[in-house]
Amino acid sequence: MTVNPFAQPSTLPYELPPFDHISEDHFRPAFRDGMAHHEQELDAIATNPEPPTWENTIEALERSGAELRRVSAVFFNLLGTDATEELEAIAADIAPQLAAHTDKLYLNEQLYGRITAVTPPDDPESRRLHDHILRQFRRHGAALDAEDKQRLTQLNERLSVLAEQFTHNLREETTRLAVAFERDELQGLDEGHIASAAEDAQALGKTGYVIPLGLPTVQEEQVALELPASRARLYEASLQRGRGANGQVLVEITQLRAQRAELLGYATHADYVIAEETAATTDAVRTMLFDLSPAAATNARNELKLLVEAAETAGDAEADGAGAGASAVTVTDADRPFWESKVRERDYALDEAELSHYFPLRQVLVDGVFYAAHLLYGITIIPRTDLTGYAADVDVWEVLDEDGAGIGLFLTDYYARPSKRGGAWMSTFVDQSELLGTQPVVVNVLNITKPADGSQPLLSLDTVTTLFHEFGHALHGLLSKVRYPSFSGTNVPRDYVEFPSQINENWAVDPTVLRHYARHADTQEPIPDTLVNAIHASRQFGQGFATSEYLAAAVIDLAWHSLSAAEAQNLTADDIDAFEQQALAAAGLEVTPRYRSTYFAHVFGGGYAAGYYSYLWAEVLDADGFAWFTEQGAAGPDAEAARMRAAGQRFRDVILSRGAADDYAAAFTALRGRDKDITPLLTRRGLRGALP
Repeated sequence: MTVNPFAQPSTLPYELPPFDHISEDHFRPAFRDGMAHHEQELDAIATNPEPPTWENTIEALERSGAELRRVSAVFFNLLGTDATEELEAIAADIAPQLAAHTDKLYLNEQLYGRITAVTPPDDPESRRLHDHILRQFRRHGAALDAEDKQRLTQLNERLSVLAEQFTHNLREETTRLAVAFERDELQGLDEGHIASAAEDAQALGKTGYVIPLGLPTVQEEQVALELPASRARLYEASLQRGRGANGQVLVEITQLRAQRAELLGYATHADYVIAEETAATTDAVRTMLFDLSPAAATNARNELKLLVEAAETAGDAEADGAGAGASAVTVTDADRPFWESKVRERDYALDEAELSHYFPLRQVLVDGVFYAAHLLYGITIIPRTDLTGYAADVDVWEVLDEDGAGIGLFLTDYYARPSKRGGAWMSTFVDQSELLGTQPVVVNVLNITKPADGSQPLLSLDTVTTLFHEFGHALHGLLSKVRYPSFSGTNVPRDYVEFPSQINENWAVDPTVLRHYARHADTQEPIPDTLVNAIHASRQFGQGFATSEYLAAAVIDLAWHSLSAAEAQNLTADDIDAFEQQALAAAGLEVTPRYRSTYFAHVFGGGYAAGYYSYLWAEVLDADGFAWFTEQGAAGPDAEAARMRAAGQRFRDVILSRGAADDYAAAFTALRGRDKDITPLLTRRGLRGALP
């Protein structure tokens, strides 16, 4: 085996990992060495005979663990995007070791004593960092006695194993449950999608055509599939994920999280998590969710009536055996996306199949996503064909500032493959830090079906919005300008991290940006005004269901993590369905959640436990924040380039560049000139009057 590539910083531009020289054999020794070297660094800080100072304690702590950061960044990115049996075996072995290593850091009494004794420099970022580190040590058990510290370590190790097991089970079942179809069952899908389904079948060793499952409950293909039976098969497969393998896993995770929260002095895991979020209290989150749920549920029921009417008119629905005088047509959750598209076409002249022809992937990315970022923030994004990513379809781009100076690298990994987990996300390989002298290397990941003929995929408006959303996260990482790595980019609370990404979604349909990138894939004709008007006219339609399915998932997440240790103790996998139904009934919600518990990777396999509410919490900031852009004349049909650039620079300076270095509420107030207002969100989602 060659010299371990993680032992030293990469010599490639911006310390891009040398993917061509990294093999699976490198990871185990790199983790072993990385943890050992980090422990040596921590021991040197803790036992330093010199009096504790900012430089020899806090900044030394911020500098420590570089080798471990490098291997972790590459390994966990690959685990999500190119998982193999060996990588999953390494993850299962390394997860409890990393948990134990983290506990050694936070439970080190000598180190904690030195941190407590340090007086920070008299500047806001340093004082904020000192408070942050002290709080993190206390929240990780630094003040516990020896017996409780041992119990905490046991809980953390077991939880790390369970989270990895949940994710592994979900990946396996998502692959296993991919739905096989005959050609005539795929009526409604375009030829490119059908050809991709044939390729997916071959990749999975199956005959015919296979549609892989996406992460949410509702699958993208339900919009186009014309046969109710095909829609139902796809939807039912989605609902089955994790029901066997993950039931007891998620119950044990819930129980152990509740026990850990109690050990650390909190009533529930939700209280433990939300204490560090901008929401501050579980009651504040519950109030928001429960206040919005009745209006969203009412809107969803009203929307369903329109869908049933459309299905009755078309005569293409299944009878449900209703009694005399009742409707003989049922529009199920499997059918809802299909009939929503028909109502949009009927009532708003929005043909979603036609619309997708104006959204070829590369065109949307370069002439839309990158163009908007240039108008707003002055940055230019150019391909770096001399640099390689970790997979064949991963492109590397360089991000340049207005003066031509390099900012960082941006990797794009947009195509689905069997080895990739579902969903869309942003991650980093290198974080920006003035202390470390590092510039960001950021990746965006989606799961777009790759056309078999090599053409550019045509995107739905939802996928276009996701592309802008994830690039909003990327901007948060790329435009970071802080001293300390702990505060870099997206290292912020969950209910704030979605603010920049959701702000960036708005530019997908802003007229100035939309008309620049939306050109027909075949003719290059610009998108007609009729379609642009239809997009804007139809934006509130479907929000009742969309909001309800999101709220349902957030309510279930909060319910699981609002259990005390005693309440969680007697739960079993057999209780999951009833538990979900009780939680939804309490909120007045009647829809299937965006994620059922057994495939809710955000909260049982990822970092959103008791935090899935954060998307809506951040959307309050987003809706109000984008209203600010409009007030500056930087959005809308009459937006001028100079106004967009000035407003974008202000947003960059106050929000994007500051990461966690500034108080979040103060930063928003500095941008908006006042505290946040929920009214723009209610207007956007058609929920005016929802709050008392």
